[in-house]
Amino acid sequence: MSKKVLITGILGQDGANMAEYLLENTDNLIYGMQRRSGSPNFQNIKDFIAHDRFSLVDGDLTDSVSINDLVLKIQPDYLINFGANSFVGVSWDTPLSVFDINACGVIRCLEAIKKHQPDCRFYSAGSSEELGDVDYSPQDLKHPIKPRSPYGASKAAARHLVKVYRESYNLYAVHSILFNHEGPRRGAEFVTRKITKKVAEIFHKIKSNEKFEPLQLGNIESRRDWSDSRDFMRGVWLMLNQDKPKDYVLASGETHSVKDFVSKAFSAAGIPGLWSGEGLSAKFRLFQENTTMAEISEKWFRPAEVDLLHGDASEAQKELGWKREISFDKMIEDMVKCDLALYAKEAQENQ
Repeated sequence: MSKKVLITGILGQDGANMAEYLLENTDNLIYGMQRRSGSPNFQNIKDFIAHDRFSLVDGDLTDSVSINDLVLKIQPDYLINFGANSFVGVSWDTPLSVFDINACGVIRCLEAIKKHQPDCRFYSAGSSEELGDVDYSPQDLKHPIKPRSPYGASKAAARHLVKVYRESYNLYAVHSILFNHEGPRRGAEFVTRKITKKVAEIFHKIKSNEKFEPLQLGNIESRRDWSDSRDFMRGVWLMLNQDKPKDYVLASGETHSVKDFVSKAFSAAGIPGLWSGEGLSAKFRLFQENTTMAEISEKWFRPAEVDLLHGDASEAQKELGWKREISFDKMIEDMVKCDLALYAKEAQENQ
């Protein structure tokens, strides 16, 4: 029998990937919640927006009435919360808004479920940023919570709220610490997508012998545990379909620097280059030429930085049977391929 799944943040990378995974692998009815805005971007859901088992619904994580109404109307069997203000850098500028969406939004979902649909299974997307300063590596659920940004603190609060509601009201509510995960649907404000979009621009401008501005970055030495978002969606669904609710870490178990990501992204576009210099003087130049393709700018450094994030997903692998299937290199190749095609399409449309 088909189940009803309500997914918040449907226009973002994870919401769209979750919906696509469920449409392809289950017979469930999918309801994607979008926040009302003047000009919504449907790029991430264009491949399935017309699917007969997919419905787009309006809702707002900052509005309790909105969430209650949706839960009452849909009566979901699952509520998967990917709705968030998820850009770490912006969280320093709008900390109250970040907490209202990322932490209070979780309370609103849990309250709506508790009151109107107590058998609904709830998932909260966490982040490795909630762990913050590294005491040991790789990091698991036992690692101390020491966030270094308002965003990380908001996700840590969400994790505790899920635990409180699960234990206090016997809800099936789970939270996973998702280490960095990317893909072609990643928002342009994230550093990984910023890199692959700029690589696509530079590729086409080199091809047409046009001038270009170099890619500007902050701390290129910071190391992250990157996976493909599509792999994580399988893990999320496994978490929601166990006998008992439990939180997990999802991660690749590998770390790579931002510098590594840049090198591999240019390589995926067929542009050979080399890093030279250190600190603010570091530059990525076209091989055997003096053309700078990437450089460092102080404006992209955060007020506080987490230098290393490295996840331990051994519990998820052992207990859920989950594992990463898409490699770091393949993830970057897919992102670059997508952005090369998008740039070419946009350039043609603007002619």
